[in-house]
Amino acid sequence: MRSPYLLFGLGAAFSFVTASAAPLTPDAAKNCSACAEWNQPQAPFVLYGKSWYVGTQGLSAVLIDSGAGLVLLDGALAESAPLIAANIQKLGYQLDQIKYIAVSHAHYDHVGGVAALARASGATVIASARNAQALAAGTTAKDDPQAGFGDKENSFPKVKNAKIIADGETLRLGRLALTAHYTPGHTPGATSWSWQDCVDGECLNLVYADSLNAVSDDNYRFGGTDGAGGIAAAFRASIARVAALPCDLVVPVHPGFAQLEEKLAQRAQGVKPDPLIDRGACERYAAAAGEKLEARLLRERSGAEQRSSSEH
Repeated sequence: MRSPYLLFGLGAAFSFVTASAAPLTPDAAKNCSACAEWNQPQAPFVLYGKSWYVGTQGLSAVLIDSGAGLVLLDGALAESAPLIAANIQKLGYQLDQIKYIAVSHAHYDHVGGVAALARASGATVIASARNAQALAAGTTAKDDPQAGFGDKENSFPKVKNAKIIADGETLRLGRLALTAHYTPGHTPGATSWSWQDCVDGECLNLVYADSLNAVSDDNYRFGGTDGAGGIAAAFRASIARVAALPCDLVVPVHPGFAQLEEKLAQRAQGVKPDPLIDRGACERYAAAAGEKLEARLLRERSGAEQRSSSEH
C-alpha cells in the first residue's frame, strides 16, 4: 500500500501521521423532532467504482476508497455514528483505514457524528475555514441563517483542530482527487465536494452536493432587512456553481433531495441504464433550490411591504 499524502492548492504537501484509533464511543444522541426519521438504518450501497453510500435513510454519508486509505464525507447525527461505522464494516473496511473526514456544513444533522468517528478512526477532519470555526465551537456561527434557534438547539459535539481546505483546493490521496467547492447560503461555511471514480477505464464525475435550502429562524432575512442586502447574491452564486459542476452522479446531503431511494429501488429492479447515473441531476437540484430561494425572497419582500403599510 502506498503512503497516503495530502496536497492543497499550489502543491503544498503535508506529511501524514497516523493517529491511534480507538473503539467507537458515540456522543449523546441529539433526539431532535426529525432525528428518528432521519436516522433510520440504510444498508450501504455502491454509488460507482469505489465510492459507497454509508449514511442513513435521511442523512447522507459517503465513503471513498482511494487505494491508499479511505475518505468519509460527513458523519450525520451523533446517534448516526454507530450506523455509519457498521455500514463501513459491512463493506469489509475498518474504521482505522479512514484517513480523512470531510464535512459539508456545520449543522448537528451532518457533523454530529464526526467527533466520534474521528476519535475511533484517528482520521483528520477537513473543512472550510468557516466550518472549522463552527466545528471548534460546537454550534452554528452567529451569522448562520439558523442561528436564531439558539446555541442549545444547534449544538453538536465539538471537533478541534480541523484542517482547513480553501475554496477550489484538492485533497489527493492515492488515486483520489477530491475538490472542495464553497457553496455558502444554507450556512456560511457550506461546502460541496467533487471527484472522479472509474470502472474499467470509464470515469464518472461524482458530486456530494451540500444543502442549497433557504431555511432559517423566523427573523432571519436572506434578502436583508431592507429587501436588498443580505446573502441572496452569494446564495444565487452557490446555486449556479453547483448547477455548473461536471456531474454524472449527485448525492445531496439529504438523499431525498435527489430521490436516491427511488433510484436505488429502480436499480434493484434491474432498470438500465443505472438510474443513479443522472447527468442532469445537479442542474435539477440547483434549479429546485433556486426556485425555493426566490419564493422565500418574495415572501420576505411581501412581509416588508405589509409592515411598511401598517406603519403609515
